[in-house]
Amino acid sequence: MAAGGTDMGPEGGGAGERSGGLRAALAGLTTRGRSFLAAGLAATVCSYVLGQADLLRVGLLLAALPLVCVAVVHRTRYRVAGSRRLAPARVPAGSEARVHLRMDNVSRLPTGLLMLQDRVPYVLGPRPRFVLDRVEPGGRREVSYRVRSDLRGRYPLGPLQLRLTDPFGMCELTRAFSAYDTLTVVPRVEPLPPVRLTGEAAGYGDGRHRSLALAGEDDVIPRGYRVGDDLRRVHWRSTARYGELMVRREEQPQRAHCTVLLDTRSAAHHGSGPDSAFEWAVSGAASAAVHLLERGYAVRLLTDTGSSVPGPDGGGGFAGSTHDSAETAGLMLDTLAVVDHSDGEGLARAYEVLGGGEGLLVAFLGDLDEEQAATAARMRHRTAAAVAFVLDGAAWSRGPGSGDGRELEERLRRLREAGWTALPVGPGASLAQLWRQADAQGAARADAEGPAIGGRTGSWA
Repeated sequence: MAAGGTDMGPEGGGAGERSGGLRAALAGLTTRGRSFLAAGLAATVCSYVLGQADLLRVGLLLAALPLVCVAVVHRTRYRVAGSRRLAPARVPAGSEARVHLRMDNVSRLPTGLLMLQDRVPYVLGPRPRFVLDRVEPGGRREVSYRVRSDLRGRYPLGPLQLRLTDPFGMCELTRAFSAYDTLTVVPRVEPLPPVRLTGEAAGYGDGRHRSLALAGEDDVIPRGYRVGDDLRRVHWRSTARYGELMVRREEQPQRAHCTVLLDTRSAAHHGSGPDSAFEWAVSGAASAAVHLLERGYAVRLLTDTGSSVPGPDGGGGFAGSTHDSAETAGLMLDTLAVVDHSDGEGLARAYEVLGGGEGLLVAFLGDLDEEQAATAARMRHRTAAAVAFVLDGAAWSRGPGSGDGRELEERLRRLREAGWTALPVGPGASLAQLWRQADAQGAARADAEGPAIGGRTGSWA
């Protein structure tokens, strides 16, 4: 919420400030006011040339009216406070958000007619304008408007502007508040079905909730007492040894880890706009990350540049085990709201950050050449299970059915030989359907390879 106040009128300062305010008021003459002033001066000159006294009176009246309006508007002093509230402040692309504006008259005088305008980027729609009638001392007025964008991003709203005018429309003064808000338009999140994936290592998936006998996210050694700990967990021997209350640590379940890899290379994606391949990949990464967080995974978002969210200082870059899942999802969505194409040439940096002993890897990849396909194949050896959604660049750029698809099939075959569950993605593809297909493909591979990986099954989503 943004709030602020402003004075509609003079501050009562020195002569220099008053003259500056008067010049601003004269500059606020509307087209009507300027026309009246010009007509009055012309009539006055004509009355002098023609010697018509009646025309002189008409000219003086026409010239005096806008000047009187300027003086009245200049001397009018209103103290008003404004605030803005977004509901919600984070909205998926294609959905609407409502902006609530509130104006409070904090002076001891009633206001006149006020025209309220809020500045919004053109992608959110036209600038909203409202006319507020007389606001009594201590009174308030509330108005609202809706904004909508099909393009993700962060958009500033404000500052709020007030226009004060006289009853004849001769003069207008504009004042602006300094505060503004930011609306975050995040990628669309598609609900995904819960499936089982063959190929995930023991200790992940359904087996991730097993208790540890000797190690876990917390060691089983005693720790200091914290407010709210159950007194039945007090470890008296350690308490006597350290001279302070010590409690036994509970055995912690092992938590499944997942890395969501988003390929942002500009050379790997074609086209732009809300229906482009890159936007599908961003939306897919958001959907996968949110879904896996809801399923209890510790999730990390990684791009081809090697940057990760929440970052290397949060438990190896993963979040969800030590952070609130909703907060983590919001952080990732905020990052994906502003992610853009990178100038990178390959996936080498992501491969270096990936490390070893990872759990599940879900990758959204653009066009792959021979070198990048080889790099992606090597990633599989650093994970327990890996799923790749590879966008068909030819189909996205020229429509379904374009190209023979042999190059894409060759890349998919190489990934599958390395152990990936790899699926092609065409225009308008449903991630939920591809999610199920990945499950079926992984199960078929497990059956074909036999007991060698029969013990490496688990729920991955």
